[in-house]
Amino acid sequence: MTLAVGGGLVVAGAMVALVYALMESVSDSIALPPRSDAPYAEPYEEEPMEPAEPGPPAEKDVTITTCTRDSSIGWPHADLKIVNRSGSPAAYIVTIAFLDADGAVVSDGIATTEEIAPGASVEVRAQGSGEVAADTECRIGTVDRHLL
Repeated sequence: MTLAVGGGLVVAGAMVALVYALMESVSDSIALPPRSDAPYAEPYEEEPMEPAEPGPPAEKDVTITTCTRDSSIGWPHADLKIVNRSGSPAAYIVTIAFLDADGAVVSDGIATTEEIAPGASVEVRAQGSGEVAADTECRIGTVDRHLL
């Protein structure tokens, strides 16, 4: 019995030595770049700005036609008319802020469009969430026009 346990320990020790030797040879063959103590070598450069889209500013393409709240649940919504005034087909993402009487934002909404041909228009709705007061006002937040 002692001989079997001793033999098992010798075999286990030999396996550990073999694995350790293999790990050392693998780590020596991996070439890693030298480590720097600095958090980064050079300051990051900012990416260049994309050129402005042709045509009038996208904000001019959006008009709020209705700003109201649902009479049964009190959630706000804004109906928008979007006219593509650029010279290319475009899709739009419009954010709307819903403001209380003091001008504080109480909700927000978003409206998106598919492709709109140059000069064409669509009507979309930006739906807010949560109950708001009856005198809640709407304001256009951001307008992203993506030329296609």
